[in-house]
Amino acid sequence: MVFPDRLQLPLSFDPVLLRRDLDTLSSIDWISHFVTQNYEGDWSVIPLRGVAGASHPVMMIYSDPTATAFEDTLMLAACGYFREVLAAFACEVQSVRLMRLTPGSVIKEHSDNDLDVAKGAVRIHIPITTNPQVEFRLNGARVVMAPGDAWYLRLSDPHSVANRGAEDRVHLVLDAVVNDWVERLLRDAVGY
Repeated sequence: MVFPDRLQLPLSFDPVLLRRDLDTLSSIDWISHFVTQNYEGDWSVIPLRGVAGASHPVMMIYSDPTATAFEDTLMLAACGYFREVLAAFACEVQSVRLMRLTPGSVIKEHSDNDLDVAKGAVRIHIPITTNPQVEFRLNGARVVMAPGDAWYLRLSDPHSVANRGAEDRVHLVLDAVVNDWVERLLRDAVGY
């Protein structure tokens, strides 16, 4: 089954509790995204779940499509509500990251070739902080996401983000393996 390139999922999470867990990590240093040719400004990450045994910051934030073993980081251990959010997903959750785009920063148009239902992997975005001037574009069309919403985005297609506002844009980003539960969730979002 071919799904649309964007679907607001029939899941929602408490924006206040998401923000509380984000604030819990305020003393943690964000790690600059390592694909520097894809952005201008500050696009940075806090890893919450990643490749098992990774200790180098770049390896901790890398969503390795060839990895088979994943583990929670110490940062996730401090965030009870983030753990509740992850438990709501009845599928194998691999990489989980907080991804921040600061005001004035831009993620240039690019494609993440491994992120497609047809290839067995999905990326879910759950906004925590955002503002009306964040322009997330997928296939040239804007996607407006509110804190606490959950979105499937087919990021194997061209996409870009610009934060033209005065506040950070921070999303909880999950990479997961497609199973029957994920397919039902997507079908429910479409209304099949």
